[in-house]
Amino acid sequence: MFLEYQPTCELIEVMRIEDLFDPCLPEIMGRSHAGEEMQDPCIYPKADLRFPSGEPLPLCWIDPDYRIVRSPGNAVARSR
Repeated sequence: MFLEYQPTCELIEVMRIEDLFDPCLPEIMGRSHAGEEMQDPCIYPKADLRFPSGEPLPLCWIDPDYRIVRSPGNAVARSR
């Protein structure tokens, strides 16, 4: 799978797709596809990645507490 690294707009090949889906991992191992030679794998923060179409990654891939709903009064409730 390829994602776009926002700071450089380069396409990044995700090395382990399982790491992308795990919301407890803030980073993934990927390989940049810029230039003619194959690049060495590098670590990329998920917060700086998006789909090539410009859409952000789903919240359930980034935030382990994505099901917690925070109300304006700072009370926390779990959604079903």
